Amino acid sequence: MLTPEEIFHRMFDHDPFSQWMGMELVSVESGACTLRMAVRDEMLNGFGVAHGGITFSLADSAFAFACNSHGRQAVSVHCTIEHVAPVRKGDILTAVATEEHLGNSLSNYAIRIHNAEGAAVAFFRGVAYRKAKEWA
Repeated sequence: MLTPEEIFHRMFDHDPFSQWMGMELVSVESGACTLRMAVRDEMLNGFGVAHGGITFSLADSAFAFACNSHGRQAVSVHCTIEHVAPVRKGDILTAVATEEHLGNSLSNYAIRIHNAEGAAVAFFRGVAYRKAKEWA
């Protein structure tokens, strides 16, 4: 069976979007993943703050790596996000994905996105469907 880090690399190495976003692995273990990235000019919206899709995408990737880390392939079935503070160019964001429930077919995760000062900027929740297929 592959380790969580090996699964991360199998997924990330074939994920050009997460790579384009500039995501970096901080840590990954069974049921958890932490990613970090910097906000760039092309990620800003018309208000001069990061587009909501940026924090969503960072959280979604941390969620994906966390829910696949047990060795079975998993896909999202439901995700929500609450943006609680603006994100600006140059901000360093960290997404911390934590498993709340691991069932046979469904798993639940909470992802907190914070800036370099540790202040929360968004809260993401995800539900994943766990396939029978394993990472090999």
